[in-house]
Amino acid sequence: MERTTIISVNYNQPQVTIDFLKSVKKYTDVGSTELILVDNGSLINHEDTFKNIYPELIYIRSDKNLGFAGGNNLAVPAATGDFLLFLNNDTELTEGLIPTMIEEFKKNPQIGLLSPLIIYHENKTKIQYAGFSNMNYLTCRNRGIGNLETDTNQYDQISEETGYAHGAAMMCRRKDLDEVGLMEENYFLYYEELDWCEKFRRTGKKIWFTGKAKIYHKESISVGKESSLKTYFLYRNRMLFIRKNTNAFNTFLFSIFYLTIACPKAIASYALQKRKDLIPWVIRAIAWNFSNKTTSTTLGYKLIN
Repeated sequence: MERTTIISVNYNQPQVTIDFLKSVKKYTDVGSTELILVDNGSLINHEDTFKNIYPELIYIRSDKNLGFAGGNNLAVPAATGDFLLFLNNDTELTEGLIPTMIEEFKKNPQIGLLSPLIIYHENKTKIQYAGFSNMNYLTCRNRGIGNLETDTNQYDQISEETGYAHGAAMMCRRKDLDEVGLMEENYFLYYEELDWCEKFRRTGKKIWFTGKAKIYHKESISVGKESSLKTYFLYRNRMLFIRKNTNAFNTFLFSIFYLTIACPKAIASYALQKRKDLIPWVIRAIAWNFSNKTTSTTLGYKLIN
């Protein structure tokens, strides 16, 4: 019997994490499922509270916030599962999620990363994710498939290759992860799962979506709709992703587009929205890319915290 390790990260969201733990307990079997929670620099240690909800929980505490990739990576050495399922702590499971996803891996050995259908928790009729289109590397833009569509079960029987997995819910085989390697930690927040997809593809694996399994996602609880944190890492990492995953000529063309069109447009938009406080973070994001190598371990959150 295959064993699955669920990995999730908590950062100062005890109630959200409690709801997540209750969901895992309801929809999984502790005999075949292992749950690892990384408490990623939270101000208060809630280990006892979390274990009261899920006694079998493997709790790992980091004294500092390691970011999305760093928090998830910290759990991997402790995982014993044949499959690893990375879930945001602001998600809730549904019946049959894990066995359905494992069955897709069995049917197609080429799958490297697999994401399920993701539905907004606050409005369970609205779809957040049913796959992604391929990336336009000149603009670093792609399209979310199914986003904001009303869920009429139109994706329930679809399983197919897609552009990218969704960071809120990704499953892989442990043996594939050992070959591909961990997520890159210098992204800290945003784009790290897209970069990971690129790494899987370079080993010959495919990125897959299945609508046969689904989760509910409480989107934007962690960062908020507009914040300095979100603005900085979105603009910093969009450029970093291109630098890491395309050649020098493409990076040059993208940089022209980014510096003369995309970023000025964003700055003008923030000015019109009376959010001039966000403009310096766009500028800092650009500056970081000109002063840091793609392999740099310098984490951008040090500029903010």
